[in-house]
Amino acid sequence: MARFIFVTGGVVSSLGKGLSSASLAYLLKSQGYKVRLRKMDPYLNVDPGTMSPFQHGEVFVTDDGAETDLDLGHYERFTNISSKQSDNITTGRIYSDVIKRERKGGYLGKTVQVIPHITNRIKEFIKKDITNEDFVICEIGGTVGDIESLPFIEAIRQFSNEEGRSKTLFIHLTFVPFLKSSDEIKTKPTQHSVKELRSIGIQPDIIICRSQQSIPLDQRKKISLFCNVPIDNVIETIDVRTIYEAPISFFNQKLDKQVLKYFKLKSKKRPNLNPWKKITKIVLNTKKTVNIAIIGKYVNLKDAYKSLDEALIHGGIYNKVKVNLIRIESDNLKKNEIKKKFKNVSGLLIPGGFGKRGTEGKISAIKFARENKVPFLGICFGMQMAIIEFARNQLKIKKAGSSELDKNCYPVIGLINEWDKDGIKIKGTDKDLGGTMRLGLYEAKLRNNSAINRIYKSKTIKERHRHRYEVNNTIKDKFEKKGLIFSGMSPDDKLPEIIELKNHPWFIGVQFHPEFKSRPLSPHPLFSSFIKAAKNHK
Repeated sequence: MARFIFVTGGVVSSLGKGLSSASLAYLLKSQGYKVRLRKMDPYLNVDPGTMSPFQHGEVFVTDDGAETDLDLGHYERFTNISSKQSDNITTGRIYSDVIKRERKGGYLGKTVQVIPHITNRIKEFIKKDITNEDFVICEIGGTVGDIESLPFIEAIRQFSNEEGRSKTLFIHLTFVPFLKSSDEIKTKPTQHSVKELRSIGIQPDIIICRSQQSIPLDQRKKISLFCNVPIDNVIETIDVRTIYEAPISFFNQKLDKQVLKYFKLKSKKRPNLNPWKKITKIVLNTKKTVNIAIIGKYVNLKDAYKSLDEALIHGGIYNKVKVNLIRIESDNLKKNEIKKKFKNVSGLLIPGGFGKRGTEGKISAIKFARENKVPFLGICFGMQMAIIEFARNQLKIKKAGSSELDKNCYPVIGLINEWDKDGIKIKGTDKDLGGTMRLGLYEAKLRNNSAINRIYKSKTIKERHRHRYEVNNTIKDKFEKKGLIFSGMSPDDKLPEIIELKNHPWFIGVQFHPEFKSRPLSPHPLFSSFIKAAKNHK
């Protein structure tokens, strides 16, 4: 029997609902329960796939090809449970589904309204694709009081009434500020946030209080009294030194114990927090540092490369080094400044991306890494830039480029099946690009005795993709004669998946996104190997 836990936020956004949900899920899972995590986003976009990273942060991709909110990355990294398309929904998707149903006559001529039609669709999402899960944790995006999230709040209120309070639990995450001028912790914002939630018909069962410092017992009692929540269910979460402390912190605050107590359940086994303690110790106490430069378009917003940043840290944990990320805006990278910019850098990484802006800076950085034997990792668009750089400077194809960026270039990168037998003529570039993207898990076969074969210790791999343009396979032999090896290919040998450079200590490009499958407790081998190479770089 599934039990449903709904996590809402109040006072301000970005309090860490995703991290709190993921930590709780880990604690419940480690006690022998089967857990599922879901995210409901209140924006009108159908999914975040077409949203700018400046607006929304990274787009996280699941095995089955869903473009989702970055919080699903937190869920996967903390629980090692792969998310699905059915685990993320937006207001845009909800309304789109309801309108499509109305257009087909699905409501038999009735007036379509927010209540009950929109809220019914939300409740369908909450219960969809549930098999034998013990707990389904649903995070509601946004902040209580926002007009956008009202249909979701109303839907979970209805859901609780229909399923029964014995099967539903409400957790409300709030901010408890400290006023330096009066040297006081203030509970009033929490009181008002809970009042707002109760006015909609929801009484929280547990309140998680985010604070910069410990909340005195008197203040917790005050929250308990005015918010009508037992004192044991007022959980404090102080800012942690590293996010990997979060499961330990919530365990110490007995969050999981109070959840099980509410549902009248007992722990099947004691949670194993030793792995989190171990990696927390490494992160906080490691002295040796390695500098990794990330050259991209969105470096000024940390959430734009959230999974990538985490994967690099995981690689550092594996190698017992602290990874210092140097973020370089590719737009501002001038050729005459490159040597100075990369003077103390031990590894270069070009992440995924779309569009022409900043590409020449990326190409110049790759040339520097290739010529100066600096460890290099190109991911998706980064691999394609490496192909273009090599074609221009080693194959002497001066007009080498991507048809995504320049229709008049020599297309070493282009849309699937757009080349003729000579690899030059572009076909069909005026067609609608919708639905042509490769999304989700795809297989690649690795060349024997290649660097990538040794890193993965496997002949085949499956990794997550998110891209539309591919490497022009018709000129593969020209690259390999000059030392750029296509060491990973699709099973049918048509699509290059991985490239590596001969006579270079570590130079690899991949068409997929390995960062989506890296976990703090099991770092991705590609990032572990990359950081090891950077650690040994002189």
